[in-house]
Amino acid sequence: MTTSTTPEPSAAAPLLDLQALVAAVRRRRRLWCSMALLGLLVGAALAVLLPPPSTAVTKVLVAHREDQPNDTGTLIRTDVQLLGTTRIAAKALQSLKSHEKPEDFIQSYRGTGLTNNLLQIEVTGGSDAEAVARAKALADAFVADHVARMQETAKAEAQALLDQRDRMRDELTQVNKAIGDRSPGSDPKASASIESLFARRAELTSRITDFDQRAAEARTGTPRLVAGTQIVDAPRAVRHSLPKVAATNAAIGLVLGLVLGLALAAVGTVVADRPVLRREIAENLGASVVAELRGVPRRPAGRWERRRTRAARERLTALLARTVRDSTEPVSLLELGCAHTTSVIALDLAEALAPDGPVVIIDGLPGLQLADRSRKPGGPTVVSGERAADMTHEERRFGVGSVAPGAAWTGLPYLGTRTVLVVRAGHGNAAWLHTVARQLADLDIPVIGVVLIDPDPRDRTDGTLWDGRHTALRGHGERQARQNDGGTSHAVKAVGEDRRRTERPPMWAARVPDSDQEAQ
Repeated sequence: MTTSTTPEPSAAAPLLDLQALVAAVRRRRRLWCSMALLGLLVGAALAVLLPPPSTAVTKVLVAHREDQPNDTGTLIRTDVQLLGTTRIAAKALQSLKSHEKPEDFIQSYRGTGLTNNLLQIEVTGGSDAEAVARAKALADAFVADHVARMQETAKAEAQALLDQRDRMRDELTQVNKAIGDRSPGSDPKASASIESLFARRAELTSRITDFDQRAAEARTGTPRLVAGTQIVDAPRAVRHSLPKVAATNAAIGLVLGLVLGLALAAVGTVVADRPVLRREIAENLGASVVAELRGVPRRPAGRWERRRTRAARERLTALLARTVRDSTEPVSLLELGCAHTTSVIALDLAEALAPDGPVVIIDGLPGLQLADRSRKPGGPTVVSGERAADMTHEERRFGVGSVAPGAAWTGLPYLGTRTVLVVRAGHGNAAWLHTVARQLADLDIPVIGVVLIDPDPRDRTDGTLWDGRHTALRGHGERQARQNDGGTSHAVKAVGEDRRRTERPPMWAARVPDSDQEAQ
């Protein structure tokens, strides 16, 4: 019983297929591996060619009047910013007797707050001795500036307290004078006034004593802050290890190169739009992927050739030989991006067909890769497309050609009226695959299958289109309908076409596994 197959409407293609993107980026591993290696070498070379400048480091303990246990580091961050001011830089340069501009000197050092009260200063110089001298001058200038600011603050605070005390003393003098001018009497109002003056005198005396104490404390705290701000780690030169610096720079270059390479590969993949997965190639060509094979190297692999590769070639050859024998029309092999591999497949096919009789290969590949070879005894006859018309039809023949950009489409029917496309994954973009499908449909050359060369080993998509011949941009059924008798009605043509679709034998499809992840 025959059943018709109705192609289901394909779902809307996603804007960005992550699976295809990952597969395409993985195939371009030479690019991002080369970028990563280049970054590693450049990083290591920079460590050798551009060694780090001489650096000196020192640590300063900074005491603050506002120190609190719960301080979040605001005070030390303020000190770091003050270290980067031109005032401190100018004082350091003045002690060094240098004519360098403070703005330029600021660029050669930096401060880092290690704790709330510990400041680390790193200074670069032309030599280790110069860097140490600059670090010491900078630390001394910072300590002197910090101490001066603390002293000025304490002095200003003490002076403000003393001024308040003096004003209180003046007022106390006036109160004492007012009390002395009053004579004791029996008037109740006078007695109340005198009592208020005595209370005011007691208050002023207490406040004067408080201001004296606070002023003394302000003056007493300054020596503690001055003694607490000091250089706790003398300036010393930092020793740089060349292997360590080279390893660090190489690791950074490796990461940056890898990221840049992956980004370039991803962007190039999206822009180029080169299908890699079986599903995409089958959809763009409108034909099923019937076999997969690794590319054949130009140099013979000999005994180093992988056993699975040899087995895959043998299965593919047997599959193609069975197809050529069962076909009543001449078959051709058309390559896209794998001319050498296609020529090897053609020679293997001719060898498999040799027991059936003489075999002729019509070479339509660019550069006549097969026709220029010397014929071996018992081997197939290889002729160019121009000599194909002189061959007798008693010989079994098949053609080998190309559908790469620049190929002549008009010569393809002479190679075979049915074809097997040999396509390298990721070679042609989607637009060119559509062009190949359209041109073959216009030439009335049905594609009976696609052999995928160098597939993605992790590809698990389905590359089989059971109605593949009718999903091309211009369907094969439409061309057959156009070839029908002109007097036949459109309804009869449609019925005949549906019958041909229903009664046609299923397409041969056999995947040739050639991946380490697949079972033998």
